[in-house]
Amino acid sequence: MSAVIAAMITAVVGVLGTLFAPLVTHHITRRQRAEEAEQETARCSLEERRAAYTALNRASRQFHTLLKDALHRLRDGVYGAHEREQTEEARLEYRDRDAEAQMIVPEAVLVASRDVNRVLTRADAVVERLDRGRADDGESADGALLDLKAAQPALGVLSAVMRRDLGVVD
Repeated sequence: MSAVIAAMITAVVGVLGTLFAPLVTHHITRRQRAEEAEQETARCSLEERRAAYTALNRASRQFHTLLKDALHRLRDGVYGAHEREQTEEARLEYRDRDAEAQMIVPEAVLVASRDVNRVLTRADAVVERLDRGRADDGESADGALLDLKAAQPALGVLSAVMRRDLGVVD
């Protein structure tokens, strides 16, 4: 009788194995696909942040450079239409890249970006007032250039925070 029971158990296990094998395979495949989708989402997010960081870094540094140039030219009395156009293009590019980054970056990057933005927008406002001949009392190109120097360390901090977020280590 024990041989008969062993045969029956073997048959039942064989039938159950045959019935459940596709279910187990399906479950494993579904889990693997979910993991792959998760990895792809993380990779896309990283690529999106990297592109936003690169664009923001480029635009903020370009805007900083053109503001510094504008202040030098205003001080020297040679700020013209071409420089105004360049500064305006850099301002718009910077605002666009900053706005894009705000939608996808972590809070630490936003904080560092706000610090840069504060310095750049103050300098930009001074450039506008000086260019229009409506400078505030005591406001000058030389004073604004000194204030704009505060952007250098802030730009460095912003780059470092973005690199850290991307996993770039020195």
